[in-house]
Parts: sequence; structure tokens; C-alpha cells
Amino acid sequence: MTFEIIDIHPHIIAADAERYPPAPLRGKPSVWSQERPQTFEQLVAEMDAAGVAKAAIVQASTYYGFDNTYIADSVAKDPDRFTGVCTINVFAPDAIDVLKAWMTKGFSGLRIFTGGATHGNDETLLADPRSYPIWEFAAEANVPICVQTGPVGLANVRNLLDRFATTTVILDHIGRPKLDDGPPYADARSLFDLAEFPNLYLKLTPRSFALAESGASTPEAFFPKLIAAFGANRIAYGSNLPANEGPMTALITQATSGLASLSDEDTAMILSGTAKHLYPSLA
Repeated sequence: MTFEIIDIHPHIIAADAERYPPAPLRGKPSVWSQERPQTFEQLVAEMDAAGVAKAAIVQASTYYGFDNTYIADSVAKDPDRFTGVCTINVFAPDAIDVLKAWMTKGFSGLRIFTGGATHGNDETLLADPRSYPIWEFAAEANVPICVQTGPVGLANVRNLLDRFATTTVILDHIGRPKLDDGPPYADARSLFDLAEFPNLYLKLTPRSFALAESGASTPEAFFPKLIAAFGANRIAYGSNLPANEGPMTALITQATSGLASLSDEDTAMILSGTAKHLYPSLA
């Protein structure tokens, strides 16, 4: 069966550093942005080769920081096929106005990056009350918030899910759970315990597929358990290209192979159906 595919986690880096100057968070650019940058045009070519229909392009905060201009200019070239997920200073007094401005330029999602590619995770970013107005506004404006964190940060994610029950939260890389203990995945209990929150969605990426094959884990054991807990309608696919090395054709093959034990209905939901719900402009 051929599946429609929508990618909710590719990144882009402009070739013109004068027009789009780097300003990475914490001042250090990610290795991938230096060694294998991908322009918007290259992303389009990768998508076309892999049969990817549409994408929500995620801000490369480890290269551009809070300046989302390159994605804005890129989305404007084909707004029917692309939307953007921006990164902003959620603690700034004018954060809501800043987010509103980016929304007028083709962005329909927000990402809070706690660390990983260039520095250790700073989980205080998910526990600071100064960000609460943005979380409230995101619920009103139907803007999903992507959160990049690991198992140590899931307690803060739980608090946010509880406090902002109508805000849609997407957990990047499904929270990077520890899976090498294998079934019944006791070490990943903090992830599975979050299934009770209907406003939580999971972003399944190449890193997730690699974890599912680590140690005593197998995709055939892990993914059905993940579906049983969260439902396929709360899981969406993201390539993480080029942070995860491509080509995209190989990453898509990894995804379809990893999900082979699921029903066609669940696979279709993960590869495109959930994305359409999270980002209606891509429907």
C-alpha cells in the first residue's frame, strides 16, 4: 500500500548567510547545520524524490535562534504545501505579539527547544511561569506547541499538560525514552504515564525508530504498545532531515519498515492523518 506522507519535522538552512545571518541559541551552531545544511530548494527536491506531499518546517533554533525569517520566506513560496513552526523567546513581555506576527507569515506552530544538539537540556524552560501567557494564547489560537526534552523533563511536561489542558502539546522525538530494556518497557514508564492527557501528541522521528531497535527492544514490540497507549491519531511522523542524515528516501523507508507491524489504517494516520489535524493548513 502506498501512503500519503506529511513531514512535521524537517529543517532548512539558507545558502545566503548575509541575507539570513546565523544567530544560534547559546551562541553555538549545531554540527549538522555546519556539515550538512539543507536549503528550502533542497528540501523540496528531497520531498519530491521520497514522495512526501507536504511539510511543517521547524525552525533551526541551533542556527537561527529566534529569527524565523528564512522559513517565513520559504513557506511564502508554496503556502499550500508548507507551514512553519517557529521558535521565540517565550519569556519576553511581548511574546504573544511576536507569535501573532509570525502567524501572519505562514507559521501555525511553536517550538520550545530545551537543548540537546548544542547544549544540555535546560528543563527550567518548561517550569517558568513567565511562559504561561504563551501557553494560554496557544490554546485560544489553536497553535500546537512542540517541546524538545528527554525523560528528565517529562515531569515538567506533565505539569504543563495538567495546567493547560486545552493546549495541544507535541513531544519531539517522543521524549527520547529509554527502550533498551525491552518489553514491557518499564524504563519508559514516565512516557506511557502521559497517555492519560488527551492534549499530548507524539512526534515520531528517525531517533525514535533507532531507540525502538536498541537493546532488547524491537519495532514489532514497541510500536504496537505505543499505539495501544496513545492511539495512532496522537502520533505523527517527522523526518528531522538534515539533523538526521538523509537522504529522505532512506528515512521514509526506515519509517515504513519500522511501522510494518501496524495496520494500514494506523500507519496512514501516523504518516499523514495526525499531521492534518495538528496543522489544518496542510489538510
